[in-house]
Amino acid sequence: MIVLKATQDKFLAVLQSVAGIVERRHTLPILANVLIRKTGAQLQLTTSDLEIQIRTSAELDGDEGDFSTTVGARKLIDILRSMPSDQTVSLESAQNKLILKGGKSRFTLQTLPAEDFPLVQEAASFGPTFSVPQKVLKELLNQVSFAMAVHDIRYYLNGILFVAEGKQLSLVATDGHRLAFSSAMLDVEVPKQEVILPRKTVLEMQRLLSDKEGAIEMRFAGNQAQFSFDGMEFVTKLVEGKFPDYNRVIPRNHKNIITLGREPLLRSLQRTAILTSEKFKGVRLNIEPGTLRVASNNAEQEEAMDELDIDYDGPSIEIGFNVTYLIDALANMSQDMVTLELSDGNSSALFTIPDNATFKYVVMPMRI
Repeated sequence: MIVLKATQDKFLAVLQSVAGIVERRHTLPILANVLIRKTGAQLQLTTSDLEIQIRTSAELDGDEGDFSTTVGARKLIDILRSMPSDQTVSLESAQNKLILKGGKSRFTLQTLPAEDFPLVQEAASFGPTFSVPQKVLKELLNQVSFAMAVHDIRYYLNGILFVAEGKQLSLVATDGHRLAFSSAMLDVEVPKQEVILPRKTVLEMQRLLSDKEGAIEMRFAGNQAQFSFDGMEFVTKLVEGKFPDYNRVIPRNHKNIITLGREPLLRSLQRTAILTSEKFKGVRLNIEPGTLRVASNNAEQEEAMDELDIDYDGPSIEIGFNVTYLIDALANMSQDMVTLELSDGNSSALFTIPDNATFKYVVMPMRI
């Protein structure tokens, strides 16, 4: 039976959309495979790592009929990548194996039974479904994901908090040294729901989401989240645990406020960062009326100093930061201007976007 027949680029695109979560090495060999299920002319591809499951449907030519099997996902991708993009390829089933043909090339691949593939059990009850444009969710994720913790013992920090309440969807990430908050409006009102999406899920969503206006539908359960977009179904387990109260972390009423160009500040920090040491990424910000000075030094007694003209007439403040934390935030924003709010040299700083309450970034100072 010809399971599918399509050009290399079409088949590869469908396969790559689900294969991002597949690990090359696994305790369960079948998890290295993609589940291929054909019902009539409809083809479904599914992958899983027991925490996340991605399924997509595609209309690719081939014989009609019912058929299912699993085959190595990465191997299939590597073979397809080695072929020209306009070449027609076919996948045929033959005695517990799959044969991939393209031009004069032929590959015989080992399969494992479809019934052994561990599908994620769907949660019993979900909250209401709501949606935002894909473009909006992608932007929200980009604005906060860099602040997620990596392998933190406080496992609830290794992900992003999603809060849907009323007509607002908020995303929050923190690693204990900095916190990023971003929000968008929903078109329907929903009861309050809070879930923590794991880091791997977040990175995969960022890879898959496009800049389209097309909607992504989401619904949350106690231990699971489901997303539907572009003919794909994305199911993920959630991180259990209590996320810190982010509202208490976001400072209010800082009196010293500076609004300046995001790009010039980013460039200045990137230049100064060159002379920070690998272990100690500290930079000093000296803020005086009309001037912002950025300075750094390292163990070799080298120094960098950069100056920006600013519209500011408050008291002089000297404050130190991990320069990476500042660069991460500024590089993931697209606005022209950024506002920096400070109290003094020992309190956390707040970065916001002028006349826009949807983004807040809090960063703790460091002693230099």
